Amino acid sequence: MAFKKIQEQLKVALEQQGIKEPLPFQKAILSKIKGGGNVFGIAPDGAGKTTSIIISTLQKLNCAAFEEAPRALIFVKDKDAVLALQSEFERFTRRMDLRIYPVYEEHNIEAQRNEIFEGVDIVIATPKRLSKIFYLNGINLGKLKLFIVDDSEFLSKPSPFSDVIRIPESLDRCQYAIFSTKFDHRMERMQELFMANAQIVEVGE
Repeated sequence: MAFKKIQEQLKVALEQQGIKEPLPFQKAILSKIKGGGNVFGIAPDGAGKTTSIIISTLQKLNCAAFEEAPRALIFVKDKDAVLALQSEFERFTRRMDLRIYPVYEEHNIEAQRNEIFEGVDIVIATPKRLSKIFYLNGINLGKLKLFIVDDSEFLSKPSPFSDVIRIPESLDRCQYAIFSTKFDHRMERMQELFMANAQIVEVGE
């Protein structure tokens, strides 16, 4: 079954990447995210979690830049993961004007604050650096529509988990999507804190 009711620019981008129909996991989760619900996406590697993040984000942001404040925030484990996901996004956004900005420790923090201030749509970040920028008032999350964690296994360490779960305390209305290979105690904690009505979408091996 082909992708349904998606932005025309996104449809073209998928065709250019040779993606004609959703994988089982994508079929299960994309409609949930499009409908505005909070979700835990649980599936093995290779099930299409990363592409689900990209499709959902581009669809939510109408494939177009808008104002200055970011509308999507995606947490990943480290610099390499930030740059890899940025590269994946850029494969799909070549004909779009969306601004994708990487945030990680090895870059000058003042430069990051200034560049974010100039205007971004999607921020892909490590928890530690994003948390520091946020508490220095270096990023406006007041327009955020999507809060995503990719490959959330890295949140097993206390420090990144604490950095991630602090951010929702300052958000008014936002949609949350957490992706992992298994549902565990960290996700149960997220349910308690800010994802009480989240659906669990799980596809096995």
